[in-house]
Amino acid sequence: MANRRCFQTLTRYLKSIKPLTPISQTLDTTSNHALRQTLNPKQIHRILHNNFNVYPRSAAFTRNFSTRHSDGEDDNEEDEGSEDEEEDDETESENESIALSAEDKEKDAAEIGYKVIGPLQQTDRVFQPYEPVFAVIQIGSHQFKVSNGDTIYVERLKYCDVNDKLVLNKVLMLGSKTQTIIGRPILPEAAVHAVVEEHVRFSKIVLLWLKFALDAKVIIFKKKRRKNYRRTKGHRQELTKLRITDIQGIEKPEITPLKTEKKEKLGKMAVEA
Repeated sequence: MANRRCFQTLTRYLKSIKPLTPISQTLDTTSNHALRQTLNPKQIHRILHNNFNVYPRSAAFTRNFSTRHSDGEDDNEEDEGSEDEEEDDETESENESIALSAEDKEKDAAEIGYKVIGPLQQTDRVFQPYEPVFAVIQIGSHQFKVSNGDTIYVERLKYCDVNDKLVLNKVLMLGSKTQTIIGRPILPEAAVHAVVEEHVRFSKIVLLWLKFALDAKVIIFKKKRRKNYRRTKGHRQELTKLRITDIQGIEKPEITPLKTEKKEKLGKMAVEA
């Protein structure tokens, strides 16, 4: 059977390679006389003496025999996987290119837990001295305990720029020396004010502070066994640095200066003596 198949393939290949006869040999004497009367001598020379073929040569006949284990299937599956990834990237770029309205941006920001008031002006005096009050806030899926003057690093906030004033709405708890207020789960009348200082991708200082939290590098590895399919990607979260300026929604105790306390103590010691 194998010899017969080889013989058939050879005969088909030879038939396809067989050259065609030139036009000058196929024409009769009467047709040559008619051509000489109707055409110029240059045109007659081109037709009779150029042995060009009217039909191009057909490609060589090839035959592929099937096997039990084929490498072509693995290649096809890899191509399909790469095409799926390209389609996902295209859909993501199309979603990003869609322009959102101001209302949609506000809704997205409210779901994350903040609201943009506007840019910080030179006349604004938002930075105040330290107050003995703390708050527990939620931004996205992370919770932070903050006080006035603290700096925190959160996942990059989309609709704000550097030096923008923010109001963090999702306040879970407020506390001071005299009282503690717990939300169920959020305190509606409480608010924490902050200012965007910078957008950070990676820094060693942040890595020391958030060693196993937001800034840790994540490696995504995909594998399909027996398919020669392996994909490795890395991801490092971009961060936004916020400065807490004020906490509202709780009574703030008065701060007595340290110098007056020391003077009072010294006066009591003198009176006792």
